Amino acid sequence: MNPKILILFALLLNFVSNSFQNPNPNPKTPKSTPSVAHVELTNYGFPVGLLPATTVLGYAVNRSSGDFSVKLGGACKITLPPDNYVATYSDTITGKIEKGKIGELDGIRVRAFFKWWSITGIRSSGDDIVFEVGMVTAKYPSKNFDGSPACEGQHSAS
Repeated sequence: MNPKILILFALLLNFVSNSFQNPNPNPKTPKSTPSVAHVELTNYGFPVGLLPATTVLGYAVNRSSGDFSVKLGGACKITLPPDNYVATYSDTITGKIEKGKIGELDGIRVRAFFKWWSITGIRSSGDDIVFEVGMVTAKYPSKNFDGSPACEGQHSAS
């Protein structure tokens, strides 16, 4: 084989293998720097732990209407405290946000009573966070969401 082709092949192989290495050898360890979307949650009165500790590729909010969109680095599964409900986040989360209230939420589902339910809204009420699933609500201490949970893996909620 031609030595030039062999060297080119070795360089290409090295480039490809370096491109696919995970910069974080422990993917369950959250990054220490919160994203703009995580910080923005606090500006509206919510704890950062409502979003998983994952790469946020994009975040946009219309300050007039409250319409927002968060583009995550991929869909993921987390376990919500304190009752250990499994929740899934789509790679894109949308809704309307205002001080202490998120409505028209799309992109977060929780598994309860052997079924997947869409979380349609979240309210911050004093020291509590209230999750809305249609007409049903569940209240938890907001301190349970002070830290962003790490993604446990890809999901396929049905």
